[in-house]
Amino acid sequence: MTPSPAGLIITRCTVLTHDDHEGIGFAEDAAIVVRGGVVEAVVSSAEAEGLSAAERIDARGQVALPGLINCHTHAPMVALRGVAEDLPTEEWFNDVVWPVESNLTVKDVESGARLACAEMIRGGVTCFADHYFSMDAVAAVVEECGMRAHLGEAYFSSQGPQGRERSLEFALRHRGGAGGRITTALAPHAPYTVDDADLAATAELAREHGLPVHLHAAENRDQADTGLARHGVTPIEVLRRTGILDTDVLIAHGTGILDRDLPVLAGASGRIAVATAPRGYLKFAWPTTTPVRALHDIGVPVGLATDGAASNNSLDVWESMALTALVQKSTTGDPRWLTSRQALHHATLQSARAVGLGDAIGSIAPGRRADIILVDLTGPHTQPVHDLAATLVHSARSSDVRTTIVDGRVLMRDRELLTIDVPAVVRELEERMPALLDRSHGKRIQDYKT
Repeated sequence: MTPSPAGLIITRCTVLTHDDHEGIGFAEDAAIVVRGGVVEAVVSSAEAEGLSAAERIDARGQVALPGLINCHTHAPMVALRGVAEDLPTEEWFNDVVWPVESNLTVKDVESGARLACAEMIRGGVTCFADHYFSMDAVAAVVEECGMRAHLGEAYFSSQGPQGRERSLEFALRHRGGAGGRITTALAPHAPYTVDDADLAATAELAREHGLPVHLHAAENRDQADTGLARHGVTPIEVLRRTGILDTDVLIAHGTGILDRDLPVLAGASGRIAVATAPRGYLKFAWPTTTPVRALHDIGVPVGLATDGAASNNSLDVWESMALTALVQKSTTGDPRWLTSRQALHHATLQSARAVGLGDAIGSIAPGRRADIILVDLTGPHTQPVHDLAATLVHSARSSDVRTTIVDGRVLMRDRELLTIDVPAVVRELEERMPALLDRSHGKRIQDYKT
């Protein structure tokens, strides 16, 4: 009996591989066979020649990587890219961002999310963890454009119990949505905007419904120092006493994680992960960065992120990968940490684990979802190639991504977006800018006080 054709075969590429010890390797002149949205096999190009497929991609000169994952962002905030520049954190929130966000409509969130997804697809991001408002609109955009996403409806205690209830309702309603491409989380904003009672209630709901939690915590050193001075506990210790660390939790930033927090995280009964977005920390001139090495030593995966484009100006996870490696070398004083291969591991398997999808994505191997990007290394800035890992991390750019595939579906082919009309989205946002940026009302959605 003749086997049915594969859905997609990618041939003549170099494939990034992971070994049993989580080492990074490369299989040359390889082919990837995809069937039903899943990687069926990675074989030699010669072996793939006799196989039939509904679609074939000749990827000679290109490297196939697992799709990149943006482990913490606020996708609709691309609409605010560049509106709050060169400001300290408190002024950034209170004087610009939170007043502007009080103007947001559902349509603004939808348009921003659509533009963000276009940017991420073009940059080789196939999955993102989003933490924002009006998330039904973001979920609709994800279903429409074909990306994978881990979504949470953010809330503050100032919203009353309704905020927490909306976060739960969203998570239950959209869990498993978009044909399984959407996973969900409960999304309290942070320990400084969500009180202990709400955090404890969130932890209880997470355990009752089998949901993870995604929140900001110990974002910077000021928050840790303020917590100790006022209450005798760090933000991480607040998460322990409220039960959040007994759930599966994704902690955004963590540049204020102190040495005393490490045993707390190591002893947590939940699955703990941290997302790092180094460009924003450099822009805000924070004195510390995510302690990636210390977290590695206690077994906490660190995924790569961008945060929102209002602080980071970009949703370029490629840049986050390079900056993470460089900042870690600088802060540890050790050029051997992070290596390029370690940076690629953070960008792939560790990022997949951070968003709770470590068994489904993050590597190109049989049984994994076919979230794959093809990177062209024929440009002058990537030649010659002496060390392929170093070329990918420190020489290649997001614009070298030629093709982006999610669940075996091609979302971008040869730099052409297939599921999003960018000029139409830009026109929509331009029409909204005067009303969106108006701060004359003097309102804020929240106050920033560490």
